[in-house]
Amino acid sequence: MHETATAAAQPPRERSDSDWAADLARCNESNRPFLREQSLWALWVYRFGRRVDAMPRGLRQRLLSKAYSLLFRTVETWTGISIPKETRVGPGLRIFHFGGIFVHPGSVLGSGCTLRQGVTIGNRVAGGPCPVLEDGVELGAYAQVIGGIRLGAGCRVGAMAVVLCDVPPGHTAVGNPARIVAAAPEARHG
Repeated sequence: MHETATAAAQPPRERSDSDWAADLARCNESNRPFLREQSLWALWVYRFGRRVDAMPRGLRQRLLSKAYSLLFRTVETWTGISIPKETRVGPGLRIFHFGGIFVHPGSVLGSGCTLRQGVTIGNRVAGGPCPVLEDGVELGAYAQVIGGIRLGAGCRVGAMAVVLCDVPPGHTAVGNPARIVAAAPEARHG
C-alpha cells in the first residue's frame, strides 16, 4: 500500500521509467534483452507514448507524439503486438512468444501480468466496457478476455479460453466459454 502511494506521488516520467525497469526485470535476461525480446519493443513504445502524453503541451510534445504514432504502427506491424498508449498497464508486464496480441485502449492491466501469443483483451461490442486484470494475472496462448469483466489478482486463464465473466482472485478459467475452477492449494492458503 505504501509503495503504491509513493509511486502515485512521483512525477509521471519517473513512474513510467520505473515501470519500464520492471518490464525489463521480468525478462530474466541480463545480456541485451531489448535485442532478444521483440515483445520489449512494443512495451518500450507503449511506455514512450505514455511519457509523451505526460509532457507539457508544446512543439516538443507534438513532435514526439508524431514519432510515437510512427513507432507504434511500425512495431505493431513487426511484432504483431498492439498495446495503445491509452491502455493502463502496470509495471512488470511480460509477454512470452510474441505475435497476435491485441489489447483494447480501454482495458486495464495490473502489475506483473503475463500474456502469451494470440491473446485478445477487449470489449464485446463497439463502445462497450473493457476488462480489468488485477495484479499477477496470467493469460495462456490464444486466450480471449472480452467485455466489462474483472480478473482477480493471481488468477490464470488457460490456453484458448474465452472469458466472458469475472474470475475470482487465485482461480483459473478454462474452456470456451470459460468455466471457473477452484484456486490452486497454494493460492487458497497464501
